[in-house]
Amino acid sequence: MNKQAQEEKHQLMTTAPVEKLVLKMALPSMISMMISSIYNMVDTLYVGRLSTQAAGAVGVVFSYMSLIQAFAFFFGHGSANFISRSLGAKNTDGAAKMAATGFFSCFIAGLFFMSTGLIFMDPLLYLFGSTETILPDAQGYFFYILLGTPFIMTSFVMNNQMRLQGNAHMSMIGMSAGAILNIILDPVFIFAFDMGVAGAGLATAISQFVSFIVLIRLSGSRDGIPIRLANFRPRLNHYKQIISGGTPSLARQGITSVSNIVLNQLAGLYGDPAIAAFSITARVMMLANSALIGFGQGFQPVCGFNFGAKLYGRVRKAFWFSVKVGTAYSLVCAVVGFAFAPQIIAVFRGSDPELLEIGVAALRAQSLLFVLNGYIMITSMYLQTINKTFEASVVAMARQGIFFIPIVYLLNFIMGLKGMIASQPLADVLTFIISLIFGIKCLNSMGINDAVMQKIE
Repeated sequence: MNKQAQEEKHQLMTTAPVEKLVLKMALPSMISMMISSIYNMVDTLYVGRLSTQAAGAVGVVFSYMSLIQAFAFFFGHGSANFISRSLGAKNTDGAAKMAATGFFSCFIAGLFFMSTGLIFMDPLLYLFGSTETILPDAQGYFFYILLGTPFIMTSFVMNNQMRLQGNAHMSMIGMSAGAILNIILDPVFIFAFDMGVAGAGLATAISQFVSFIVLIRLSGSRDGIPIRLANFRPRLNHYKQIISGGTPSLARQGITSVSNIVLNQLAGLYGDPAIAAFSITARVMMLANSALIGFGQGFQPVCGFNFGAKLYGRVRKAFWFSVKVGTAYSLVCAVVGFAFAPQIIAVFRGSDPELLEIGVAALRAQSLLFVLNGYIMITSMYLQTINKTFEASVVAMARQGIFFIPIVYLLNFIMGLKGMIASQPLADVLTFIISLIFGIKCLNSMGINDAVMQKIE
């Protein structure tokens, strides 16, 4: 670690105009997130040409992908938020130990998920919503995803740690390398080697391993915190910090996995085309969300550094700037998604009229109030970065869990498939209300305790 470079980074993050800082940090994160989302879409695009069951298989395994991402983000965001605040307070030694703790703890967790999945493959696939007709394709795809699990998870950890150090361009290089490779390998394994859906899984596993290697090499470059086994000295306080900072991410991604399982199981009542349609819609909305998440990730290091330095005015300014940009982007996505839903769904599998009908209705419903997601996403990241664990966890779980899961069960019971399609817009409205309450409250109270203590002293 270059001490001078760290000092220059601290100076930049705490004095430069916040709007320019957020944009500078956001651009590489947005590119990285969008490329990663695109290669997930490419998986669905290629396997969708094989059959409706193949498209459904990717959707079923997506529940597992969301689950391991939840734990990867738990360790990644939990350690990275602490690292960001530590660097803001000029505690580089503490940051280095936390980087190692987050990385190696997640790798151990990845080995556990891999071995459990290999032992209980079929029961898990049925749990995730697979039908008898989808199961053969899901098995082939799932096998290779399981083998790559430790590397997939730790890649996300390094990505988040590098971002919140203000080195988003480095994480972009590592994540993009694997994503681009996956786009190249998909058609080779699926069609040229005639591996079908299993080929898509193998392409993803190889590509994620390449990302892992690149990120390891880049982690300590320039002013970054390197990943070193010598720094892996687990302490109870380290895990308290990871739990505090990572629980909102675990809640957000974990509940996404649960909601996907619920959606697959309910959609299974209406046949394989319904499972495939909701899977395709999820991939499209993931692409729309990816740029918004990337922009929010550009806000996080600015928030973390300045919150750690107790420059609360800069935190508020960065927050409202990010909300305005995020809302404008979300509005554009909502209009495009609603207007061009038939053309978008048809790209994946237009030859199945039932899938097309369900997919168009689902995409239009989710686009209807997507504009609210700009404020929801930035508020969730703000609360998480300033260590408001309870508030951040509630907001993180609300859209896909606290509100969505009971609503989708209720509306499915009352209205059937149409009720399932209508569930997300209603959940979005309720999530916006709760995030507005928590966000404004924390913004108004931020720094008050420090000001009171300074007067007492």
